[in-house]
Amino acid sequence: MCFIGVAVLWTLVCARPASAYRPFDGTDADTAELGEFELELGPAHYYRLASQNYLITPALVLNFGILERTELVIDANQFVALGALTPGTSRVALLGDDILLKHTFREGTLQGKTGISIAAEGGVLTPEVNGVANVGASLDVIASYRWGWGTVHWNEWFELTRDHHADLFNGVIVEGPHDWRVRPVMEAFFDEDFAVGSTGSLLLGAIWSVRESFELDLGVRGARLGDENALEVRLGLTWAIRMWGEERPAIE
Repeated sequence: MCFIGVAVLWTLVCARPASAYRPFDGTDADTAELGEFELELGPAHYYRLASQNYLITPALVLNFGILERTELVIDANQFVALGALTPGTSRVALLGDDILLKHTFREGTLQGKTGISIAAEGGVLTPEVNGVANVGASLDVIASYRWGWGTVHWNEWFELTRDHHADLFNGVIVEGPHDWRVRPVMEAFFDEDFAVGSTGSLLLGAIWSVRESFELDLGVRGARLGDENALEVRLGLTWAIRMWGEERPAIE
């Protein structure tokens, strides 16, 4: 249960929700429709930090459309360390778990209207298992805009971490044309934990829209945490399921 050094590194590099919009760390200014359940699942990510390898199995995000333009978000990531471990270190940990509410304050091009789409997502960082057993808080402000050539999402994300440090995440996501069946994607972010240090990250990948309610994604992410390098391979899916009510008209 002691987990000290390894848990700190995990938390800094990748214990953020992976991701409220697959395969990214940031998210978009849209929400699940009222009555819709959206599953974001990474069955098994590969993650390497310095000389230690891990599987994240699963990386899980559950989105519930509970009100118009509002969703309940539940995140959790189970880490499994591979290979030899130092004595007293747990091989399995549940990290990056939280309970959030996300609301779209301004409907724009993401919702088939004009102008910038603006949303905010905030809530509680719940205690981790074999990680940091404290509570924190999170607030992410998101702006998105879609052109014919692609879509950009900007995230300004403040956290009071479970260690009660201030943390600021600045991130941008760029996607290829939304009407392409397979569109290339990129995410770059800089994250500053004001008590510990900074992380820079770049992800390259693709999203395959198999059908309107089902997407597959692949992302490869490189990061730098202080003097340590990290590499992550993300492979997963997003599946939207209508639970009750009527669907919104399709965006032309």
